[in-house]
Amino acid sequence: MSGLAANPALPSELVDRLIEVAVADVDFVDDLAERADLSREQALALFARVPDSGVRLAGAGRLIAADVDPVAEPDTALALLDEGRGQPEWARVLVADPCFLRRERLAACKGLPLDVAETLAADPDVRVVDELALCTTSPEIAARLAAHPHAQVRRALAWNEAVPPAVLLALLAGEGHDDPPPDTDTSVDDPYEITVLHIQHAALRNPSTPTEAAVAFADHPSPMLRQALAQRPDLPPELGRRLAADPVPCVRADLAENPATTDDALMLVLAEDEDPDVRRHLAHNPNVPLDLLTRLVATTKIGAVLLPRIATATPAESEELARSRDSTVRMLLAVRRDLPAGIRDALATDPDAKVLKTIAPHPGLSEARLRAMVDRHGVRVLAKVASNPGASGALLEDLTRHRPPVHKAFREIARHPHATPQALLACLAVTDGRSAAAGHPALLPEAVVELLADEDHQVARAAASNPALPRTVMRQLIRRLMP
Repeated sequence: MSGLAANPALPSELVDRLIEVAVADVDFVDDLAERADLSREQALALFARVPDSGVRLAGAGRLIAADVDPVAEPDTALALLDEGRGQPEWARVLVADPCFLRRERLAACKGLPLDVAETLAADPDVRVVDELALCTTSPEIAARLAAHPHAQVRRALAWNEAVPPAVLLALLAGEGHDDPPPDTDTSVDDPYEITVLHIQHAALRNPSTPTEAAVAFADHPSPMLRQALAQRPDLPPELGRRLAADPVPCVRADLAENPATTDDALMLVLAEDEDPDVRRHLAHNPNVPLDLLTRLVATTKIGAVLLPRIATATPAESEELARSRDSTVRMLLAVRRDLPAGIRDALATDPDAKVLKTIAPHPGLSEARLRAMVDRHGVRVLAKVASNPGASGALLEDLTRHRPPVHKAFREIARHPHATPQALLACLAVTDGRSAAAGHPALLPEAVVELLADEDHQVARAAASNPALPRTVMRQLIRRLMP
């Protein structure tokens, strides 16, 4: 029934029938609550029938504050409060809830009344206070929690970007009590020092911490703190040059990828780093010069990912990259999905299979070019060709007949909007893609009906959710549930 309840073609009167028999432990309540076409009357009927559905209904925008009693439905009330659609006075009811999980969720809500936040700050369960520290936007509460006896609360506060700079400076200075975080290795000689490091690390990662206070940690003996400093978006250039000589590779790697690293001379130094991870991170810096990037590609394994600098390459730069003698450079350009037609088509005739495999999903490629790719490189590009949004039904059918078969291709074909009934039947004959094929609206209705009894539960559910399922069969299924 779960699949049927999610079926977008299920008539409204049959949705009503499912609501009539819904109870908390049936498997289709969540599917009903998440239906895009659920009317307000149906939402209220489902909520009355199964109050536990309230959280999903609230999340889908189907309920308003007037529909909810915070005493009877605290979880639904919390869901509305979390989205800013609840009544502020609800918080004064929920703060006294005996379940710490609800108080913890309440602590994560924005705009809490000050008296409620103060009560949560004194909660006997530190997990509740920890969540408040992470989420509060109140300067008064932040100042209070900065002196909290539990280090995990102060550490959570140090991550909070809404905390005033003065409070962050106090946390960075190590002010507070000395109990270590729960995950601290207590075998260390000085647990207090470890506690302070965890809090300082969070404060250094926090962009709201003043720059002038953060730079003082450039020579700190802890690599963890220097690494946090190397990641800051406000890193001064002179500090970047100092960190480029850091003896710990992860510090230099984070510096290399940091968009705040813009100095060409510094990037030249990092490009010559002996550690490949540093060079790999530099390739992901959006400011790296293209000529330097192409040099990095020749010495560093990158993979077929869209690098930020290539994503912003101008048409002229893209043409230059497309003419590169290095096939890896051409492959990295081929990852883009917004290339001019001339460059796209040129890459589609590339002699290197990895370039073709990467460009194959690009929108706008003609069927002739896609078929030529398969003719030249077969199984190496088949799945990527099948994923092209413009692949025709005829091409997809031909791909299902390719020998040897490519299982990844069947998965792509099964979810392709142009897949034909014949192609989908071929997908059902192999393990890969059966669920996607069973739910595809182009599948023949008689095949959909047959799959309702499939031994694979996921396949049967997908068939039940398929809009091609005949309405007469939908009614028969519901009659079995409601004689």
